[in-house]
Amino acid sequence: MPVSGDHVRRAVAHCRDTLRGIPAGQWHERAGGLEWTRWETLDHLADDLLTYALRFGLAHPMGVPRVPLRVSSDRPDGPVNVVFGDRDAGPEGLLTVVEACGGLLAIAVDAADPNTLAPHVFGASDPEGFAAMGVVETLVHTHDIAQGATSGSPASQGVDGAPEPPRDLCERALARLFPDVPVIDTPWSTLLWATGRVETPERPRRTDWRWHGAPQSRG
Repeated sequence: MPVSGDHVRRAVAHCRDTLRGIPAGQWHERAGGLEWTRWETLDHLADDLLTYALRFGLAHPMGVPRVPLRVSSDRPDGPVNVVFGDRDAGPEGLLTVVEACGGLLAIAVDAADPNTLAPHVFGASDPEGFAAMGVVETLVHTHDIAQGATSGSPASQGVDGAPEPPRDLCERALARLFPDVPVIDTPWSTLLWATGRVETPERPRRTDWRWHGAPQSRG
């Protein structure tokens, strides 16, 4: 089940549809089980999408461990980013930043040679792998932010009361990055378990997890 820039765009669209309408005051509350606020978590997502895209702007990505941009944090325990949303633009402005960064990643992975490798802390991966990473980051952080919000999208409710993303996005992300994780119940609940968000009677919550970004052969 290949993953492309279109799937990144669809994940970002799910993010916008889900989070649009959360009252401004709730953006300063903690996001799910994270130490970050909802705003900080969305800032982090934008940063992930942008920095993934930047890797494929290089002629030889593997020759540069990380693009040497200055990083900073708004507070000691907050995310360390290269990009931050303008707080004066409000949550809708930050969602626009996420959409723009996701669009850049979509363009970058679709334009790159599919055999190109770029570095990642979990191991080098190809454009499809980075597209899948963008999908996973977007879906799970959208879930983190949506948990406990009193307003937002009326979309169908999934695990922990947060709106459930499209099934095929979850299936593609699991197949590409978590090939060793069997789907139990639904692809969405399995993806949340694989990324340490939930536990089930059969599977205790993961406290140490990683995805497998190495390119997969397609026979």
